[in-house]
This record gives sequence, structure tokens and C-alpha cells, in this order.
Amino acid sequence: MVLRAREEASSVIYDQVLVNIGRENTITPENPSEKREGGYLQPLLCVLAAALGIVCVILVSVIIMLSNRISAVKSEQEREIKNFTTQVLQLGRKTEEIARDRDLLNWTLGVILQYDVFLVNVHCPQRVCKPCEDGWIRFKSNCYLFQESSYSYYWRSWEGSRKKCNEMMADLVMIESLEEQEFINNYTKGYNDDAHGYWIGLSNNNINGTWMWISGSNFTVEYWQTQQPRYKVSCALTLPKAKPLANWGKAACDMKNRWICKKKALIKFD
Repeated sequence: MVLRAREEASSVIYDQVLVNIGRENTITPENPSEKREGGYLQPLLCVLAAALGIVCVILVSVIIMLSNRISAVKSEQEREIKNFTTQVLQLGRKTEEIARDRDLLNWTLGVILQYDVFLVNVHCPQRVCKPCEDGWIRFKSNCYLFQESSYSYYWRSWEGSRKKCNEMMADLVMIESLEEQEFINNYTKGYNDDAHGYWIGLSNNNINGTWMWISGSNFTVEYWQTQQPRYKVSCALTLPKAKPLANWGKAACDMKNRWICKKKALIKFD
């Protein structure tokens, strides 16, 4: 009896152990409260992710819009700078044109004021002004008159030639450059003999007896002949039959020759 009771007790204990082992090997269902919390958290994360995506899209759109706006503003500024630069350049050119026109006007006014009586019909026929009067030849901004008479009656001494030039608001030519020397050579002609030429505005008829131009200035260029006659008082003339770059001769100032007058053109040329 006692043995049976022990067997029953062992059987109960064995069954209880099996139950416990079964419980340990069996997956317990999730806590209902945890299940509920996990169910709410997952949709919340999805909503949050969607919101962040929308925010990113908005930020990208804003960045693109700002970038386009900055590019548009930059382009507009570049156009404004370009237009401003163009206007400045145009203003600079206009200023230069005005300054040039002012200089030309002042030049013409200065020439006109040299005349006691300015004959408009002579200088500006049909109200269109000419640089030089008829019979005069323009070279750069000056007018030249070459006395070309073949009759000795019309030839003059150095002083007489200068007086003739003065009557026409001019003076005997001063040759101040190689270009001017070459220009004069092109318009002078040989006549009578080798000793005759054209008076120019150069002499040693002064207190110091030195060669000077009629303006009182010294030489900038000179084209003397190698062999020269000796005169105490001499005046210079250009000799057409001599070498082009060595044709200034010395002669007695009372010798009768042709002459060359020079004065400013009414219109200035560069």
C-alpha cells in the first residue's frame, strides 16, 4: 500500500515535470500590451518617414528655386553691368567727340580772329568753309602759296616777299619736319638759273647774327647745301635744282626771288 502510494506520488511528480518542460519548450504568446504598442509604433514610423520625405522634397524644391532665382539675379546683374559698361564706353566716345569738335571749333575761331575783316564769301563759299583759299595748297593743317610768276617784275626781296605774305594773313614758310621739306620739294620748280629759288622764313638778320626762323625759334631740322656763298647778312631760300635734302641756300636778302607763304588752314586736320 505504501509502495503504491509512492508510485502514484512519483507519477504525479513526473507528470508535473513534463508539464513544466512543455511550458518551457512552448513559445509564449506576445504580451497583448506589447502587441498593441508595436502596432501603433510601426504606422507612426511610416508617417514620420513620409513626412521627412516630403520635407526633403520641399527643401530640394526650395534650393532649386533659390538657385534659379540667384542665377536669374546674377544674369540680370551681368546684363546691367554690361549695359553700364557699354554706356560708359559710349559716353567716353561721345566725350572724345565733343572734345575733338571743341578743339576744331577753337582752331577755326582762332584763325578767323587773326583777320581784321573775314571774307565769308572767300573762305566759305555757299556757306561751306574750305580749309584753304583758292590757289593755296593744303598740307596737314596748314595752307601754302607758291609764288610761280615767270616774270622777274613779280619777284621780291626777302623782306618784300614776307610783306606780300603778311598781306594775306600769312608769313614766309618755316620748314619744321622732313615731311614738310618733301612736300615743298614737290611743289617748287626750277627757273632762271641755279642760284634762284624760293624765299623761306629763315635769316641771320638779327642782333646776334645767328640763323633763326621768323618766329624767333631755333632749328628743329636743317637741309643746307654743302657749298654756300659768304654774306654778312643772309637770307635763306630753297633751291629746286639742288638735292632734295640739301637744297637750302644762302643769298643776299635784297636778291629778287619767288617765295612761299604759309598759314593755318581754316579747318584743323590730324
